[in-house]
Amino acid sequence: MGPIQFAPLCALAVFTAALAVAPEVRAEAADKGKPINYSADSGDVNYQTKVGNLSGNVVITQGTMTIRADRIVFKQNADNSVSATAHGNPLSFRQKRDGVDEYFEGYAQRAEYDGATEVLELYDRALLKRGQDEIRSNYIYYNAKTEQFRAEGRPDAAAAPPDSGPGARVRGVFQPKAGEGREGSFLPRAGNAKEPAKSKDAKAPAKDAKDATKPAARSLPLKPAGELAPKAAK
Repeated sequence: MGPIQFAPLCALAVFTAALAVAPEVRAEAADKGKPINYSADSGDVNYQTKVGNLSGNVVITQGTMTIRADRIVFKQNADNSVSATAHGNPLSFRQKRDGVDEYFEGYAQRAEYDGATEVLELYDRALLKRGQDEIRSNYIYYNAKTEQFRAEGRPDAAAAPPDSGPGARVRGVFQPKAGEGREGSFLPRAGNAKEPAKSKDAKAPAKDAKDATKPAARSLPLKPAGELAPKAAK
């Protein structure tokens, strides 16, 4: 696959953000060591060059990675990763993140994936999801190594039905992180919430106020050592 040629930008908005704080979190590292499986209604595959051209209900898998599309041109890279150009209505890309039980998913009309650099580019009515977070645009660039994305607002493709795409806007949602409230404070987990310990001193003012309404207690005479004092009435 040759270098990707970018169309002239008609971007009305450019948005860049990090999906995670730790850059070492990446796509499932073990996927490159797994076999590449593919299936389609028809296609041509060259086993010498490891290049394939598939069409009709195409599915390519390698470990936790899955690409589903109407048409895919793919190749096996020197490091056993997959690079592919996919077309669908929509196509889908899904892969597990390394070290966590969570997937990132991409949907679009066209996608370019470079397995050697772990870069996914989504074109036209694109949607990128990671957990409950998502972003929509007509162009999304996602680097699975650094977990950073870049989205550019572009006009809908000429062939797109009216109101079918996000238009020349970037739209997204970041859900609150688990255990954090709106002000960033941590909230108790359900079922584990405990009432704050009540201070004994906190009861003292109420007790003193109640005792103030009672008549003063009669003083008891001193007794010789060893002789018990009478118990105070309850």
